[in-house]
Amino acid sequence: MPTSTAAARDPLLDNVKYLAIVLVVSGHLIENLRDVPAAHALYFFVYLFHMPLFIVVSGYLSRNFTFSAGKARKLITGLAVPYVLFEVAYSLPRYFLYGKLEISLMDPYYLTWFLMSLFLWRLSTPVWQQLRWPLTIAVGVSLLSGTSGLPDELSMNRTFGLLPFYVLGLMLRPEHLDLLRRKWARVTGAVVLVIGLCVAFAVHDHVKTEWIRWRHANAQIGVDDVTGTLIRLAMLAAGAVLVAAFIAITPSRRTWFTGLGAATMYAYLLHGFVVKVAERFHSSLVNPVGVAAMIAFGVVLATVLCTPPVRRLFKWAVEPDISWAFTKLRRPGGTPPRSREQAVMPKSSQMS
Repeated sequence: MPTSTAAARDPLLDNVKYLAIVLVVSGHLIENLRDVPAAHALYFFVYLFHMPLFIVVSGYLSRNFTFSAGKARKLITGLAVPYVLFEVAYSLPRYFLYGKLEISLMDPYYLTWFLMSLFLWRLSTPVWQQLRWPLTIAVGVSLLSGTSGLPDELSMNRTFGLLPFYVLGLMLRPEHLDLLRRKWARVTGAVVLVIGLCVAFAVHDHVKTEWIRWRHANAQIGVDDVTGTLIRLAMLAAGAVLVAAFIAITPSRRTWFTGLGAATMYAYLLHGFVVKVAERFHSSLVNPVGVAAMIAFGVVLATVLCTPPVRRLFKWAVEPDISWAFTKLRRPGGTPPRSREQAVMPKSSQMS
C-alpha cells in the first residue's frame, strides 16, 4: 500500500521521467556510433527533445520553489553537493587514463552541466513568476544568447539557450497536463512523433549536430546571427511540440516502471561511467547490430540504475545527508524551534 507521499505523486510525471531517462542513456550509448546512418538519425531525433523534456518536467515540479531555508537546503543537498561530487568523479578517469587532472567547478564536465543549469534555473524561479510574459522573455534571452560568445563557465550557453523549456514548465498547470491525457491528444502525439522521426531521418545529414546540443553561439557553428536565430527558434518550437507529443503518449496510470521514475537522477548521474567504458569497444559496435544492442543495453541500464538496490548503494552521493552542515532552522518569528520537551511544558516553566 503506497504511503501518502507516494499517493500524492502524479504517475504521469514519473512515467515521463523514466521513459525520458531511457532515451538519455540510450542516446549517450549510440553517440559514438553515428557513422551508422540510422544511429545518426535516431540520435538527432532523440536530442531534439529528450533534455527539453526533463527540463520542462523540472520546471513544472519547481513551481513552488521559494527562497525559504528549507528549499535552499534541498537545493544544496539535491544539486550543489552532487554536482561537486560527480564533477570530481568524472574527472578522475582522465587522470588515471591520461595523467591529466582538470577540475573546474565553474566549467561543468560531461553530463554534470544539467545540475549546474538546473541549480541556476531554480534560483531564478521567483523572478519568472513575477513577470507578465515570462515565456516570451525567456525565448528572447535564449535567442540573444546565441548571438554572443558566452564562456563555458556556469554552462552559460545551455543555461540560457534551454531556459525557455524550464520557464514553460513553470507556466504549466495540472489542467494543461489533463488535456494531454485525453484520447485525441494521445493519437495526435503518436502521429507527431512518427512525423518527427521521419523528418529526422530525412534531414539529419543536413543539420549540424551542434544545434541540438546547445553548446555554442551562432558564429561558432558557422552561421550569421539572423540565420542562427531562426534555426534556434525552430529548434525551440520543435522541442516544445515533441515534448508535448511525448507526454501525451505516456501512460498516465501507475505502471511497473512508475516507481523507477522517482529515481531518474541516479540513472542520469551514474550511467556516464558505463558509457565511458563502452566507448572503448567503439570499433566493434559501429554497425546496425551494434547500434541495436546498445539501444537495448541502454534500456536495461537505465532501468537497473533506478532500482532500490542501486539507490541504497549510491544514496550518499546522489542524495547526500549533510544535515550536520546546517544550522538549526528558525521559525518565521526569528526564534529557533522549541525542543519537544519545551513544547509540552507550560509557558511559565519555559520562561523560568
